[in-house]
Amino acid sequence: MKRKITKQLLDWKNSKFRKPLLLQGARQVGKTYTLFDFGRQYYENIAHINFDTSTAINAAFDEDITPEKLIPKLSILSGEKIVKEKTLIIFDEVQLCERALTSLKYFCESAPEYHIAASGSLLGIAVNREKYSFPVGKVDRLYMFPMDFGEFLLAFEENELIDKIRFCFLENKPMDAVHHKLANEYYRKYLVTGGMPEAVWKYADTQDFKIARLTQSSIIADYLDDMSKYNTSIETRKTRAVYNNLTIQLFKANTRYQYKMIKSGARSSEFEGALEWLELAGLIDRCYLTEKIILPLNNYRNPESFKVYMSDIGLLCAQKALKAEDIIYSVPSFNDFKGGMVENYIGQQLRANGYEKHCWVSGSGAEVDFVIQNENGVIPIEVKSADNTQAKSLNRYIELYKPPYAVKIADKNFGFENGKKTIPLYAAFCL
Repeated sequence: MKRKITKQLLDWKNSKFRKPLLLQGARQVGKTYTLFDFGRQYYENIAHINFDTSTAINAAFDEDITPEKLIPKLSILSGEKIVKEKTLIIFDEVQLCERALTSLKYFCESAPEYHIAASGSLLGIAVNREKYSFPVGKVDRLYMFPMDFGEFLLAFEENELIDKIRFCFLENKPMDAVHHKLANEYYRKYLVTGGMPEAVWKYADTQDFKIARLTQSSIIADYLDDMSKYNTSIETRKTRAVYNNLTIQLFKANTRYQYKMIKSGARSSEFEGALEWLELAGLIDRCYLTEKIILPLNNYRNPESFKVYMSDIGLLCAQKALKAEDIIYSVPSFNDFKGGMVENYIGQQLRANGYEKHCWVSGSGAEVDFVIQNENGVIPIEVKSADNTQAKSLNRYIELYKPPYAVKIADKNFGFENGKKTIPLYAAFCL
């Protein structure tokens, strides 16, 4: 599995300002696999320290955690000779050992020549700090997400197709019919498998969606177990209620998050903590309504009005028990779910590219699905799940704010007309 974050890891390795790295992300997104793959490519050896496998490893951090005392212990525990600049030290599940996380401060200050990459869930890093301080300012951070559609194509070695998509995206030239059809077929497969690496790998190996679905169901079960591991029993029930309710929220016509849909009379004060838990764990992503199209957008977001998307489109389909054949062949009974599903898919691609997403609604009810900020300014994005690309809301936005250009994502080929860049659904990863 080739991941685009590898380039960022290489930049980290070669930086003269390098600090110990904290690689964060939800469980099962491929953090450990990617670090091992990176270590095998760019280092002479790897010293792997997994805090989830042995109490002896945690005990090594009970006393002196300065680098000169730790390195000999880490060498023994990993069974590897640790050489400055040449060994990648991996702290796996670092959230389970507070002292190990604190030790990164001392590696930064007195032994930066040792290359350390620590991985852990967003949840564990955020809340599991009972006794010791977090090494603020002493670590570099990278965030990892499920595979985007481009990485999905890499898993099938479709490098030529990726190049064609990127070329048509940059040049606004229609894709030839053969490759356009092929890209759409892969896109529909991606909706089913999503971007969790194990599900993608098993489907690529077997071509069996049922096996991929079993993996997705197992991941969801693990997430639910985590909710009880890090929460009180009351908060666990709330968090599970919110998570199980997400697909219901998404597939309603009004996709603004409504607490009353969790239970009658529910208020934000009751369930906001559960939403925050899921967000810190990397299991959901919020898209806030922006009240003004002025930079920076997050200064003008409405904290009370937002949409919520699941972290992975494949997990969403598994949570909703959508049948693979219904998605692949777009059966008519599937139409009620299509809009919300496609919107979640686009949100996932934007998140993987590092965008902080917002949405926009005019006083007259015109609505644009996503508004992002890039080097060109503020760009509106309207999403259509079919080939109907009439964009009244987008036209109203353009009329009011005169953006550098606007983006329409639909079941259409590439094009550019009247300041609107049209791209197919499968090309969203290029944004």
